[in-house]
Amino acid sequence: MHGVRPPPPGSGKRGEDGHIAYLLRQAQAATRLTLERALADLGVTQPQFAVLTMLNAYPGLSGADVARVALLTPQTVGVIIGNLERDGAIQKTPHPVHGRVLQWTLTRLGVGLLDQCRRRVAAVEQRLVTGLSAKAELTIRRWLSRIAVDLHQHD
Repeated sequence: MHGVRPPPPGSGKRGEDGHIAYLLRQAQAATRLTLERALADLGVTQPQFAVLTMLNAYPGLSGADVARVALLTPQTVGVIIGNLERDGAIQKTPHPVHGRVLQWTLTRLGVGLLDQCRRRVAAVEQRLVTGLSAKAELTIRRWLSRIAVDLHQHD
């Protein structure tokens, strides 16, 4: 007896009839895989890109703060920070008041690497919004942001 084959993404419960949470997860998994492939030859993973992006946006974050804003575990960020520091993409400085707390910033090399990554990520993001009007894209951005805020407040 042969098993039933699940429908492809976009059909049945993997499409418009699916649960919103499942559809978000399915879209996130497909996006992550596509980003990983786009960044692979730069030697950058999607979590590393998230760390570089957050350190560029918020220079001087501690490792714990990076973990929170990049949505990664502290252990994962510890490994990523170690690798990025070894590769010369980021540097640490002690916090001016709390000397045991390390603050992380991008180096010139890190800024260059992030710029290369951003070009590739922009191409993937363009694929995500193809066919959407600017108003529809803004609506989706607001909806996704609201989900994060609303669910975070209720945790």
